[in-house]
Amino acid sequence: MKFDEIERSTVTQSISHVNLHYPRKDGDGEAAALLLEACGLVRTQEMDLPYGGTFYRFTSNAHDINYPNNIVYLSPYTPQTQAMIDKARAALGMDTADPDPVVKAFHEANAIDPERELHVGFLVDSLEFLEQVFLKLKDLEANDPRFADRLKIVVNRALPGNPEIDERLDASPIYNGVTRYTFGRNGVQAFCATDLIVDGPLAEGLVIEFDYVFPGYEEHIMSVSEVTPETARV
Repeated sequence: MKFDEIERSTVTQSISHVNLHYPRKDGDGEAAALLLEACGLVRTQEMDLPYGGTFYRFTSNAHDINYPNNIVYLSPYTPQTQAMIDKARAALGMDTADPDPVVKAFHEANAIDPERELHVGFLVDSLEFLEQVFLKLKDLEANDPRFADRLKIVVNRALPGNPEIDERLDASPIYNGVTRYTFGRNGVQAFCATDLIVDGPLAEGLVIEFDYVFPGYEEHIMSVSEVTPETARV
């Protein structure tokens, strides 16, 4: 059957949703949901699942919560998926004092750069909001037992050389004094690594990324990536 070709420029395409998971442990579902709310997502639905746990729907569309994109779904692994992951982790000696050497190498590589493995990124148009989110995450990790030792914050500052941007970041509560830099110009990144959400290779956790691009620049961190002496991380 022959179809008329649709001109690509006439179609709007967006990422409708991502589907994330939390560990099958008591209390982790609600803690993971609170984490996503702390990141600015709006919780719009909760539903008990027949195999246990709760299904959640979130959106970043705070002004139109039913709009069918920018959605994050959150649920526990099915028992079958969890059983497969548990068996694979056991075979590698994960969660033991003597894991397979490939596990140690994997963790060391990811410690250098949180962007190397699976992560979910959110672009915001307010640097002040990004700062607010990460100050709140730091507060949760320090003061709420559900988050203790389960959040790791890493931030990347814009490459130096733009006096206006440099001055703003010198005054930032989270970027002042930071010497890690983005793989690009005229923007910043902030990462929260957590094991409250466990997608990725062998359910090792997830990195939530926030990006902010300073307005008025055609070239920025989301348009062009580059490796410079400041970002040459092994």
